[in-house]
Amino acid sequence: MKTDIQIAQEAQMQPIKEVAANYGIGEDELELYGKYKAKLGDQVWERVKDRPDGKLVLVTAINPTPAGEGKTTTSIGLGQAFAKVGKNAIIALREPSLGPCFGIKGGAAGGGYAQVVPMEDLNLHFTGDFHAITSANNLLAALLDNHIQQGNALGIDPRQVLWKRCLDMNDRVLRNVIVGLGAKGDGMVREDHFVITVASEIMAILCLSEDMKDLKERLGKIVVAYNFAGEPVTAAQLNAVGSMAALLKDALKPNLIQTLEHTGAIVHGGPFANIAHGCNSVRATRTALKLADIVVTEAGFGADLGAEKFFDIKCRKAGLKPDAVVLVATVRALKYNGGVAKADLANENLPALERGIVNLEKHIENLQKYGVPVVVTLNSFITDTKAEYEYVKKFCEDRGCEFALSEVWEKGGEGGVELANKVLHTLETKESGFHVLYPDEMSLKDKISTVASEIYGADGVSYAPAADKALKRIEEMGFGNLPVCMAKTQYSLSDDQTKLGRPTGFTVNVRDAYVSAGAGFVVVLTGAIMTMPGLPKKPAADSIDVDENGAITGLF
Repeated sequence: MKTDIQIAQEAQMQPIKEVAANYGIGEDELELYGKYKAKLGDQVWERVKDRPDGKLVLVTAINPTPAGEGKTTTSIGLGQAFAKVGKNAIIALREPSLGPCFGIKGGAAGGGYAQVVPMEDLNLHFTGDFHAITSANNLLAALLDNHIQQGNALGIDPRQVLWKRCLDMNDRVLRNVIVGLGAKGDGMVREDHFVITVASEIMAILCLSEDMKDLKERLGKIVVAYNFAGEPVTAAQLNAVGSMAALLKDALKPNLIQTLEHTGAIVHGGPFANIAHGCNSVRATRTALKLADIVVTEAGFGADLGAEKFFDIKCRKAGLKPDAVVLVATVRALKYNGGVAKADLANENLPALERGIVNLEKHIENLQKYGVPVVVTLNSFITDTKAEYEYVKKFCEDRGCEFALSEVWEKGGEGGVELANKVLHTLETKESGFHVLYPDEMSLKDKISTVASEIYGADGVSYAPAADKALKRIEEMGFGNLPVCMAKTQYSLSDDQTKLGRPTGFTVNVRDAYVSAGAGFVVVLTGAIMTMPGLPKKPAADSIDVDENGAITGLF
């Protein structure tokens, strides 16, 4: 069996200008990065912005397990399948982070015969967007520490510096560090911290900004520290906005690549959904909606994280109204939720499937609370049995969902035709009554409680003293009307990753909170979630190599 990278390297890609031409984009509107990658120039948006929007389809999933779900693979395969049935579709995805690529999860270019290419470029440096975000983040950190060193005219309290440095790599030893050691000229000695680049507020700002003007306004609002009087200090007060924007000038432009079957894919931005808002950029999605009749996008991890934030943060902020949701599950993952060990998932086990399908049930209920029609797809594995398939199909249809089997990993677009037709039927026959889960004017604690009870199924919320203090301070500063961005484990509906299925009788534990004023949300840290992940005992990096001809192996 061929590996994903072998399939991708054998693909016959079209020049990106030909892919762009299929969507009415001229070569002079592209900024080429070689033959197969391009950024969309600002003139594309200016030309198409008054067109009516196409239909917006979100792809999300049950909680991830070691058995795999295939959300990105399904998104790409569905986009290819729409082309098979004669529809003008485009895909809007996030860019992968180097952290999980070299860690345990691997890349995020899809899999099998449902991939975006060039796969190696996308999973590694791509067009440099993440490097630009990292540089802008760390420029702000450098300017902040330099300001303190050079007289501290703003009276910044070094004990209350909020802004963290970042790196797009899983590197646990950087979570808590001491900076400024050495001579007096080496800076103020203080505790500092690193987050992974995808968790940086700069990433969130880039993904939520409409244009350069909006980007600069958001950058200026970033709260970097408090002064000795307890008042917030912003990036604008440090005169950091112009230089940060200069670093982000090109990164703000969406990227265009293609699938194995030459469907266009606008890939831009990449915040994690467990510690950030987990969606690709507003600019990419809005542009896609003007270029195609159907846009397939995704949100990270399970629907309790990515989909909730897509609805309650991205759609709220950008005025987007999704027309349908595709919820991805696998028989293997459902049996894992039912208590089956990973080594035994290939065996038919209907009792375990019945126990584990409650996870899928909760996600269906959650998505229906937003008023958007739901299509459930079962990502097919060769070990699935007909009895298991029929059980899941009836379970979903009994709950008012369309259902389809997806075989896009094995068959590409052809394997997604059944799913594409079910989505088309849903778009044609069911009206989306999309609405957000809670109003802006609700208090922060009530918003947290609403998400915890309605989406996670929690009995209540407990707050550490630091969280209580932080939330009170955030509301006093005037940010109480912002949505909440819950940072929570992706592996469970609860904040305890060991609680599989549909846990009940639990409390969500909030340990801290901080405002991302530029992004426009309040981050709420729950359980033991980390904003700088670590590498596993045997990282994926161990198996990655490049030969004397420049061919990369081991990337997945």
